[in-house]
Amino acid sequence: MSPRPFLLLGLSLLLAACSSQPEEEASQASANPSTPSVAVQPLLAGQHELRGNLLGAPTNSEVELALLLVDERGRPRGELGNITLLGNGQTLPFSLRFVPQPFAPGLRAELRGRASQSGRLILRLPPRTLSGLDSQTLGTLQLVPAP
Repeated sequence: MSPRPFLLLGLSLLLAACSSQPEEEASQASANPSTPSVAVQPLLAGQHELRGNLLGAPTNSEVELALLLVDERGRPRGELGNITLLGNGQTLPFSLRFVPQPFAPGLRAELRGRASQSGRLILRLPPRTLSGLDSQTLGTLQLVPAP
């Protein structure tokens, strides 16, 4: 008899064993549902960050935040950084990292955001103009229904 069936069976069992989670970890994860926290990693040289919390992001929604350079008419002229988060129905912490760049007179930096579910825009973050491009904690920001 060929060793091939035994080899395939062995590999299948090995893959199944590697993909399953031990019972202790599974019970700990379900017993301790904490709100997700933003991973604290050191900033790279010249990098800054905006930190805060978003309210109103429904479970399984895709939340996009972007730090944009905007002209006098509110039109985006450049992007300094962006992140995409998964809504969890609770307060959603964020940390948007960016490298500040000099920009032309007449432009300003704005934090903008939107949340979509099943490909449909459902919520937006009212544009928030930043006073400077230093690291800042913005506090709690509320998503509002999109028009």
